[in-house]
Amino acid sequence: MGSSGADPASDQLDELNSVEQLRHLQLQRLRGSIRHAWENVAHYRRSFATRGVEPGDVRTLEDLARFPFLSKQDFRANYPFGLFAVPREKVVRIHTSSGTSGKPTVVGYTAGDLATWAMLMSRCIRYAGARSGDIVHIAYDYGLFTGGLGAHYGAERLGCTVIPVSSGRSGWQVELIDDFRPDILMATPSYALNLADAFERRGLDARGSSLRIGLFGAEPWSEDTRTALQERLGLEAFDLYGLAEVMGPGVACETLGGQPGLTLWEDHIYPEVIDPHSGEVLPDGEEGELVLTTLTKEALPLIRYRTRDITRLLPAHRGPLRRIGRVSSRTDDMLVIHGVNVYPTQLEALIAHTGGLSARYKLELTRQGPLDDLTLHVETLERHDSNGANYRSLAGELTRRVKTYVGVSITVVVHPPGSLERAPGKMTRLSERGIAAY
Repeated sequence: MGSSGADPASDQLDELNSVEQLRHLQLQRLRGSIRHAWENVAHYRRSFATRGVEPGDVRTLEDLARFPFLSKQDFRANYPFGLFAVPREKVVRIHTSSGTSGKPTVVGYTAGDLATWAMLMSRCIRYAGARSGDIVHIAYDYGLFTGGLGAHYGAERLGCTVIPVSSGRSGWQVELIDDFRPDILMATPSYALNLADAFERRGLDARGSSLRIGLFGAEPWSEDTRTALQERLGLEAFDLYGLAEVMGPGVACETLGGQPGLTLWEDHIYPEVIDPHSGEVLPDGEEGELVLTTLTKEALPLIRYRTRDITRLLPAHRGPLRRIGRVSSRTDDMLVIHGVNVYPTQLEALIAHTGGLSARYKLELTRQGPLDDLTLHVETLERHDSNGANYRSLAGELTRRVKTYVGVSITVVVHPPGSLERAPGKMTRLSERGIAAY
Protein backbone atom coordinates (compact mmCIF):
# COMPACT_ATOMS: atom_id res chain seq x y z
CA MET A 1 0.00 0.00 0.00
CA GLY A 2 1.03 3.64 -0.27
CA SER A 3 2.95 5.20 2.59
CA SER A 4 4.82 8.29 3.61
CA GLY A 5 8.08 6.71 2.49
CA ALA A 6 9.05 5.85 6.07
CA ASP A 7 8.29 2.84 8.22
CA PRO A 8 4.89 3.61 9.84
CA ALA A 9 5.96 1.65 12.94
CA SER A 10 8.92 3.95 13.59
CA ASP A 11 7.76 6.70 15.93
CA GLN A 12 8.32 9.96 14.09
CA LEU A 13 5.91 11.98 16.23
CA ASP A 14 8.53 14.54 17.25
CA GLU A 15 9.14 15.31 13.58
CA LEU A 16 5.57 16.55 13.11
CA ASN A 17 6.07 20.17 14.12
CA SER A 18 3.06 21.77 12.46
CA VAL A 19 -0.52 21.14 11.43
CA GLU A 20 0.56 21.62 7.80
CA GLN A 21 3.09 18.78 8.07
CA LEU A 22 0.48 16.55 9.69
CA ARG A 23 -2.18 17.26 7.05
CA HIS A 24 0.31 16.55 4.25
CA LEU A 25 1.21 13.20 5.85
CA GLN A 26 -2.45 12.34 6.45
CA LEU A 27 -3.42 13.01 2.84
CA GLN A 28 -0.53 10.94 1.52
CA ARG A 29 -1.37 8.04 3.79
CA LEU A 30 -5.14 8.37 3.21
CA ARG A 31 -4.70 8.02 -0.54
CA GLY A 32 -2.60 4.92 -0.04
CA SER A 33 -5.02 3.35 2.45
CA ILE A 34 -8.08 3.91 0.26
CA ARG A 35 -6.32 2.48 -2.78
CA HIS A 36 -5.08 -0.51 -0.74
CA ALA A 37 -8.64 -1.22 0.44
CA TRP A 38 -10.17 -0.78 -3.02
CA GLU A 39 -7.62 -2.98 -4.78
CA ASN A 40 -7.74 -5.86 -2.28
CA VAL A 41 -11.20 -5.98 -0.65
CA ALA A 42 -14.29 -6.76 -2.72
CA HIS A 43 -16.58 -5.10 -0.14
CA TYR A 44 -14.90 -1.74 -0.65
CA ARG A 45 -15.07 -1.97 -4.43
CA ARG A 46 -18.82 -2.64 -4.19
CA SER A 47 -19.51 0.04 -1.57
CA PHE A 48 -17.42 2.68 -3.35
CA ALA A 49 -19.31 1.93 -6.56
CA THR A 50 -22.65 2.65 -4.84
CA ARG A 51 -21.40 6.19 -4.14
CA GLY A 52 -19.69 6.58 -7.51
CA VAL A 53 -16.24 7.14 -5.99
CA GLU A 54 -12.83 5.56 -6.46
CA PRO A 55 -9.34 6.12 -5.00
CA GLY A 56 -8.39 8.79 -7.55
CA ASP A 57 -11.18 11.03 -6.20
CA VAL A 58 -9.19 11.76 -3.03
CA ARG A 59 -7.51 15.08 -3.74
CA THR A 60 -8.02 16.66 -0.30
CA LEU A 61 -8.80 15.32 3.16
CA GLU A 62 -12.30 16.77 2.83
CA ASP A 63 -12.91 14.39 -0.11
CA LEU A 64 -13.08 11.52 2.40
CA ALA A 65 -16.65 12.62 3.22
CA ARG A 66 -17.73 11.46 -0.25
CA PHE A 67 -16.94 7.83 0.62
CA PRO A 68 -19.40 5.41 2.27
CA PHE A 69 -19.27 4.40 5.92
CA LEU A 70 -18.19 1.01 7.24
CA SER A 71 -20.30 -0.48 10.04
CA LYS A 72 -20.19 -3.41 12.42
CA GLN A 73 -22.88 -5.00 10.25
CA ASP A 74 -20.37 -4.99 7.38
CA PHE A 75 -17.98 -6.98 9.55
CA ARG A 76 -20.70 -9.54 10.19
CA ALA A 77 -21.68 -9.70 6.52
CA ASN A 78 -18.04 -10.47 5.64
CA TYR A 79 -17.35 -12.82 8.57
CA PRO A 80 -14.73 -14.06 9.22
CA PHE A 81 -11.98 -12.88 6.82
CA GLY A 82 -13.83 -11.05 4.04
CA LEU A 83 -12.50 -7.59 4.95
CA PHE A 84 -8.84 -8.66 5.01
CA ALA A 85 -6.72 -6.84 2.44
CA VAL A 86 -3.77 -9.24 2.49
CA PRO A 87 -3.61 -13.02 1.89
CA ARG A 88 -4.58 -14.93 5.02
CA GLU A 89 -1.09 -16.41 5.31
CA LYS A 90 0.29 -12.87 5.74
CA VAL A 91 -1.91 -12.43 8.83
CA VAL A 92 0.23 -13.28 11.88
CA ARG A 93 -2.42 -12.71 14.58
CA ILE A 94 -6.19 -12.59 14.96
CA HIS A 95 -8.23 -10.88 17.65
CA THR A 96 -12.00 -10.54 17.95
CA SER A 97 -14.56 -8.44 19.76
CA SER A 98 -16.59 -10.04 22.53
CA GLY A 99 -19.44 -10.97 20.19
CA THR A 100 -22.06 -10.38 22.90
CA SER A 101 -24.60 -9.04 20.39
CA GLY A 102 -23.95 -11.46 17.51
CA LYS A 103 -20.99 -12.81 15.61
CA PRO A 104 -17.75 -11.24 16.82
CA THR A 105 -15.88 -8.80 14.61
CA VAL A 106 -12.65 -10.43 13.44
CA VAL A 107 -9.48 -8.35 13.24
CA GLY A 108 -6.29 -9.46 11.52
CA TYR A 109 -2.77 -8.09 11.89
CA THR A 110 0.34 -8.33 9.78
CA ALA A 111 3.74 -8.18 11.47
CA GLY A 112 3.84 -4.52 10.44
CA ASP A 113 0.43 -3.87 12.01
CA LEU A 114 1.58 -5.36 15.31
CA ALA A 115 4.70 -3.17 15.27
CA THR A 116 2.59 -0.05 14.65
CA TRP A 117 0.14 -1.03 17.40
CA ALA A 118 2.97 -1.56 19.91
CA MET A 119 4.42 1.83 18.99
CA LEU A 120 1.10 3.65 19.51
CA MET A 121 0.48 1.86 22.80
CA SER A 122 3.97 2.80 23.99
CA ARG A 123 3.10 6.42 23.23
CA CYS A 124 0.04 6.16 25.46
CA ILE A 125 1.99 4.69 28.36
CA ARG A 126 4.81 7.22 27.97
CA TYR A 127 2.43 10.19 27.74
CA ALA A 128 0.81 9.09 31.01
CA GLY A 129 4.17 9.53 32.73
CA ALA A 130 5.71 6.05 32.49
CA ARG A 131 9.35 5.56 31.61
CA SER A 132 11.66 2.74 30.56
CA GLY A 133 12.36 0.49 33.54
CA ASP A 134 8.98 1.01 35.22
CA ILE A 135 7.08 -2.13 36.24
CA VAL A 136 3.66 -2.54 34.60
CA HIS A 137 1.01 -4.79 36.17
CA ILE A 138 -1.35 -5.75 33.31
CA ALA A 139 -4.74 -6.96 34.55
CA TYR A 140 -6.51 -6.72 31.20
CA ASP A 141 -7.69 -10.09 29.87
CA TYR A 142 -5.27 -11.86 27.55
CA GLY A 143 -6.55 -13.89 24.60
CA LEU A 144 -8.83 -12.87 21.74
CA PHE A 145 -9.68 -9.67 23.64
CA THR A 146 -7.19 -7.01 22.53
CA GLY A 147 -6.56 -5.45 25.94
CA GLY A 148 -3.92 -7.72 27.45
CA LEU A 149 -1.61 -8.23 24.50
CA GLY A 150 -2.05 -4.65 23.28
CA ALA A 151 -0.92 -3.26 26.63
CA HIS A 152 1.79 -5.93 26.91
CA TYR A 153 3.65 -5.17 23.70
CA GLY A 154 3.32 -1.42 24.13
CA ALA A 155 4.85 -1.57 27.60
CA GLU A 156 7.66 -3.82 26.41
CA ARG A 157 8.41 -1.50 23.50
CA LEU A 158 8.76 1.36 25.95
CA GLY A 159 11.29 -0.70 27.89
CA CYS A 160 9.11 -1.48 30.90
CA THR A 161 9.10 -4.66 32.95
CA VAL A 162 5.78 -6.41 32.30
CA ILE A 163 3.82 -8.52 34.77
CA PRO A 164 1.27 -10.30 32.49
CA VAL A 165 -1.28 -11.23 35.16
CA SER A 166 -4.55 -10.95 33.19
CA SER A 167 -7.75 -10.61 35.27
CA GLY A 168 -9.14 -12.77 38.06
CA ARG A 169 -7.74 -14.12 41.36
CA SER A 170 -7.83 -10.62 42.81
CA GLY A 171 -6.44 -11.62 46.22
CA TRP A 172 -3.40 -13.15 44.58
CA GLN A 173 -2.96 -10.01 42.45
CA VAL A 174 -2.90 -7.91 45.62
CA GLU A 175 -0.06 -10.12 46.88
CA LEU A 176 1.85 -9.62 43.63
CA ILE A 177 1.40 -5.85 43.81
CA ASP A 178 2.62 -5.90 47.41
CA ASP A 179 5.62 -8.11 46.53
CA PHE A 180 6.66 -6.85 43.08
CA ARG A 181 5.86 -3.17 43.70
CA PRO A 182 4.72 -2.20 40.19
CA ASP A 183 4.51 1.45 39.18
CA ILE A 184 1.64 1.17 36.68
CA LEU A 185 -1.70 -0.66 36.66
CA MET A 186 -3.47 -1.35 33.35
CA ALA A 187 -7.00 -2.77 33.66
CA THR A 188 -10.65 -2.10 33.02
CA PRO A 189 -11.96 0.44 35.53
CA SER A 190 -14.42 -2.10 36.92
CA TYR A 191 -11.67 -4.63 37.56
CA ALA A 192 -9.47 -1.96 39.15
CA LEU A 193 -12.32 -1.39 41.62
CA ASN A 194 -12.33 -5.16 42.23
CA LEU A 195 -8.65 -4.89 43.16
CA ALA A 196 -9.44 -2.04 45.55
CA ASP A 197 -12.02 -4.31 47.21
CA ALA A 198 -9.45 -7.10 47.43
CA PHE A 199 -6.98 -4.77 49.18
CA GLU A 200 -9.64 -3.90 51.75
CA ARG A 201 -10.60 -7.54 52.36
CA ARG A 202 -6.97 -8.20 53.26
CA GLY A 203 -6.88 -5.25 55.60
CA LEU A 204 -4.45 -3.34 53.36
CA ASP A 205 -4.59 0.30 52.32
CA ALA A 206 -4.16 0.37 48.52
CA ARG A 207 -3.23 4.05 48.75
CA GLY A 208 0.03 3.00 50.33
CA SER A 209 0.98 0.65 47.50
CA SER A 210 3.68 1.33 44.91
CA LEU A 211 1.13 2.12 42.17
CA ARG A 212 1.34 5.68 40.89
CA ILE A 213 -0.28 5.50 37.43
CA GLY A 214 -3.41 3.71 36.18
CA LEU A 215 -4.38 3.39 32.51
CA PHE A 216 -7.99 2.28 32.34
CA GLY A 217 -10.08 1.49 29.28
CA ALA A 218 -12.31 -1.02 27.42
CA GLU A 219 -15.41 0.30 29.26
CA PRO A 220 -17.10 3.71 29.43
CA TRP A 221 -16.34 5.38 32.77
CA SER A 222 -17.09 8.71 34.32
CA GLU A 223 -15.29 11.43 36.24
CA ASP A 224 -16.91 10.06 39.39
CA THR A 225 -15.33 6.68 38.69
CA ARG A 226 -11.98 8.44 38.18
CA THR A 227 -12.36 10.02 41.62
CA ALA A 228 -13.16 6.65 43.18
CA LEU A 229 -10.16 4.98 41.49
CA GLN A 230 -7.75 7.71 42.54
CA GLU A 231 -9.02 7.91 46.11
CA ARG A 232 -9.13 4.16 46.68
CA LEU A 233 -5.93 3.15 44.85
CA GLY A 234 -3.81 6.24 45.46
CA LEU A 235 -2.77 6.66 41.83
CA GLU A 236 -3.39 9.05 38.95
CA ALA A 237 -6.02 7.58 36.63
CA PHE A 238 -5.82 8.07 32.85
CA ASP A 239 -8.42 7.21 30.23
CA LEU A 240 -7.23 4.88 27.46
CA TYR A 241 -9.40 4.64 24.35
CA GLY A 242 -9.46 2.00 21.66
CA LEU A 243 -11.60 -0.34 19.60
CA ALA A 244 -10.88 -3.89 18.56
CA GLU A 245 -11.93 -3.13 14.98
CA VAL A 246 -9.52 -0.21 14.62
CA MET A 247 -6.58 -1.79 16.45
CA GLY A 248 -7.31 -2.32 20.13
CA PRO A 249 -6.29 -0.07 23.01
CA GLY A 250 -4.00 2.80 22.07
CA VAL A 251 -6.11 4.80 19.61
CA ALA A 252 -6.12 7.77 22.00
CA CYS A 253 -5.18 8.53 25.59
CA GLU A 254 -5.12 11.19 28.27
CA THR A 255 -1.71 12.69 28.92
CA LEU A 256 0.16 13.74 32.03
CA GLY A 257 -0.40 17.43 32.71
CA GLY A 258 -2.63 17.71 29.67
CA GLN A 259 -5.90 19.52 29.19
CA PRO A 260 -9.13 17.50 29.41
CA GLY A 261 -9.53 15.11 26.49
CA LEU A 262 -7.58 12.29 24.90
CA THR A 263 -4.81 12.87 22.36
CA LEU A 264 -5.69 10.88 19.23
CA TRP A 265 -2.83 9.51 17.14
CA GLU A 266 -4.13 11.02 13.95
CA ASP A 267 -0.90 10.49 12.08
CA HIS A 268 -2.13 6.86 11.88
CA ILE A 269 -5.92 7.19 12.41
CA TYR A 270 -7.93 9.99 10.79
CA PRO A 271 -10.98 11.20 12.78
CA GLU A 272 -14.29 12.68 11.76
CA VAL A 273 -17.32 13.48 13.91
CA ILE A 274 -20.69 13.13 12.21
CA ASP A 275 -24.33 13.73 12.95
CA PRO A 276 -25.39 10.15 13.79
CA HIS A 277 -28.72 10.60 12.02
CA SER A 278 -27.80 12.45 8.81
CA GLY A 279 -24.19 11.32 8.46
CA GLU A 280 -23.08 14.92 7.89
CA VAL A 281 -19.54 15.78 9.01
CA LEU A 282 -19.64 18.23 11.93
CA PRO A 283 -17.15 21.02 12.68
CA ASP A 284 -14.54 20.50 15.39
CA GLY A 285 -16.04 21.11 18.82
CA GLU A 286 -19.53 19.84 18.00
CA GLU A 287 -20.67 16.60 19.63
CA GLY A 288 -21.55 13.65 17.44
CA GLU A 289 -20.51 10.13 16.50
CA LEU A 290 -16.82 9.41 16.05
CA VAL A 291 -15.82 7.96 12.65
CA LEU A 292 -12.30 6.62 12.19
CA THR A 293 -10.25 5.85 9.07
CA THR A 294 -6.98 3.94 9.41
CA LEU A 295 -4.04 5.39 7.51
CA THR A 296 -1.35 2.71 7.90
CA LYS A 297 -3.09 -0.62 8.55
CA GLU A 298 -2.19 -3.44 6.18
CA ALA A 299 -4.33 -6.47 7.03
CA LEU A 300 -7.57 -4.66 7.81
CA PRO A 301 -7.80 -1.11 6.46
CA LEU A 302 -10.91 0.68 7.76
CA ILE A 303 -12.45 3.44 5.68
CA ARG A 304 -14.89 5.63 7.64
CA TYR A 305 -15.70 3.14 10.39
CA ARG A 306 -18.67 4.21 12.53
CA THR A 307 -17.57 3.66 16.13
CA ARG A 308 -20.98 4.52 17.68
CA ASP A 309 -19.09 6.49 20.33
CA ILE A 310 -20.38 10.00 21.07
CA THR A 311 -17.64 12.60 21.51
CA ARG A 312 -16.20 15.78 19.96
CA LEU A 313 -12.91 16.84 18.37
CA LEU A 314 -10.91 19.28 20.48
CA PRO A 315 -7.85 21.44 19.71
CA ALA A 316 -4.38 20.00 20.16
CA HIS A 317 -2.68 20.21 23.55
CA ARG A 318 0.88 19.49 22.45
CA GLY A 319 2.08 19.38 18.86
CA PRO A 320 -0.43 19.27 16.01
CA LEU A 321 -2.51 16.24 17.13
CA ARG A 322 -6.11 16.95 18.06
CA ARG A 323 -7.88 15.47 21.05
CA ILE A 324 -11.25 13.80 21.48
CA GLY A 325 -13.49 14.48 24.43
CA ARG A 326 -14.16 11.63 26.80
CA VAL A 327 -16.80 9.37 25.28
CA SER A 328 -20.09 10.50 26.83
CA SER A 329 -22.25 7.66 25.53
CA ARG A 330 -22.75 5.27 22.64
CA THR A 331 -25.53 5.38 20.09
CA ASP A 332 -25.97 1.60 20.49
CA ASP A 333 -25.96 1.79 24.33
CA MET A 334 -29.10 3.87 24.39
CA LEU A 335 -32.09 2.24 26.05
CA VAL A 336 -35.64 3.36 25.33
CA ILE A 337 -37.65 3.02 28.54
CA HIS A 338 -41.31 3.96 28.23
CA GLY A 339 -40.44 6.20 25.28
CA VAL A 340 -37.55 7.98 27.05
CA ASN A 341 -33.93 7.71 25.86
CA VAL A 342 -31.75 6.48 28.74
CA TYR A 343 -27.95 6.14 28.67
CA PRO A 344 -26.06 4.07 31.28
CA THR A 345 -23.66 6.98 31.81
CA GLN A 346 -26.59 9.12 33.02
CA LEU A 347 -27.45 6.52 35.64
CA GLU A 348 -23.80 6.16 36.69
CA ALA A 349 -23.60 9.89 37.38
CA LEU A 350 -26.77 9.83 39.49
CA ILE A 351 -25.48 6.85 41.48
CA ALA A 352 -22.26 8.74 42.20
CA HIS A 353 -24.20 11.72 43.56
CA THR A 354 -26.41 9.62 45.82
CA GLY A 355 -24.54 9.30 49.09
CA GLY A 356 -23.84 5.82 50.42
CA LEU A 357 -23.83 3.97 47.10
CA SER A 358 -20.83 2.38 45.39
CA ALA A 359 -19.95 2.68 41.70
CA ARG A 360 -21.00 -0.94 41.05
CA TYR A 361 -24.29 -1.43 39.27
CA LYS A 362 -26.13 -3.74 36.90
CA LEU A 363 -29.04 -3.01 34.59
CA GLU A 364 -31.83 -5.52 34.03
CA LEU A 365 -34.12 -4.98 31.06
CA THR A 366 -37.48 -6.80 30.99
CA ARG A 367 -40.55 -6.74 28.82
CA GLN A 368 -44.07 -7.70 29.88
CA GLY A 369 -45.93 -6.26 26.92
CA PRO A 370 -45.03 -3.63 24.32
CA LEU A 371 -42.73 -1.54 26.54
CA ASP A 372 -39.37 -2.19 28.21
CA ASP A 373 -38.94 -1.87 31.97
CA LEU A 374 -35.59 -1.17 33.62
CA THR A 375 -34.34 -2.36 37.00
CA LEU A 376 -31.15 -0.80 38.35
CA HIS A 377 -29.22 -2.97 40.81
CA VAL A 378 -26.61 -1.10 42.87
CA GLU A 379 -24.50 -1.79 45.98
CA THR A 380 -24.12 0.23 49.16
CA LEU A 381 -20.72 1.26 50.44
CA GLU A 382 -21.48 -0.10 53.92
CA ARG A 383 -23.65 -2.95 55.22
CA HIS A 384 -26.83 -1.67 56.88
CA ASP A 385 -29.48 -2.98 59.26
CA SER A 386 -30.99 -6.39 58.62
CA ASN A 387 -34.57 -5.10 58.28
CA GLY A 388 -33.65 -3.28 55.08
CA ALA A 389 -34.95 0.19 55.96
CA ASN A 390 -31.79 1.96 54.88
CA TYR A 391 -31.64 -0.01 51.63
CA ARG A 392 -35.22 0.99 50.84
CA SER A 393 -34.47 4.61 51.69
CA LEU A 394 -31.47 4.72 49.34
CA ALA A 395 -33.48 2.99 46.60
CA GLY A 396 -36.25 5.56 46.97
CA GLU A 397 -33.81 8.46 46.80
CA LEU A 398 -32.13 7.16 43.64
CA THR A 399 -35.51 6.38 42.04
CA ARG A 400 -36.57 10.00 42.60
CA ARG A 401 -33.31 11.31 41.15
CA VAL A 402 -33.71 9.24 37.98
CA LYS A 403 -37.31 10.42 37.58
CA THR A 404 -36.27 14.07 38.10
CA TYR A 405 -33.16 14.20 35.93
CA VAL A 406 -33.83 11.55 33.27
CA GLY A 407 -37.60 11.72 33.20
CA VAL A 408 -38.48 8.07 33.49
CA SER A 409 -39.66 5.73 36.25
CA ILE A 410 -37.45 2.72 36.90
CA THR A 411 -37.10 0.16 39.67
CA VAL A 412 -34.04 0.49 41.92
CA VAL A 413 -32.83 -2.40 44.07
CA VAL A 414 -30.07 -1.66 46.59
CA HIS A 415 -27.85 -4.56 47.66
CA PRO A 416 -25.29 -5.04 50.46
CA PRO A 417 -21.60 -4.55 49.63
CA GLY A 418 -20.03 -7.34 47.58
CA SER A 419 -23.31 -8.96 46.53
CA LEU A 420 -23.28 -8.09 42.81
CA GLU A 421 -21.32 -10.48 40.63
CA ARG A 422 -17.71 -9.41 40.07
CA ALA A 423 -16.69 -9.76 36.43
CA PRO A 424 -13.02 -10.79 36.17
CA GLY A 425 -12.37 -8.66 33.10
CA LYS A 426 -14.58 -6.44 30.97
CA MET A 427 -17.88 -5.92 32.78
CA THR A 428 -21.24 -6.66 31.15
CA ARG A 429 -23.63 -4.08 32.54
CA LEU A 430 -26.88 -5.22 30.90
CA SER A 431 -28.88 -8.40 31.37
CA GLU A 432 -32.21 -9.12 29.74
CA ARG A 433 -35.30 -11.20 30.55
CA GLY A 434 -38.24 -11.68 28.25
CA ILE A 435 -36.70 -9.78 25.34
CA ALA A 436 -35.89 -11.42 22.03
CA ALA A 437 -33.16 -9.00 20.99
CA TYR A 438 -31.53 -5.75 21.96
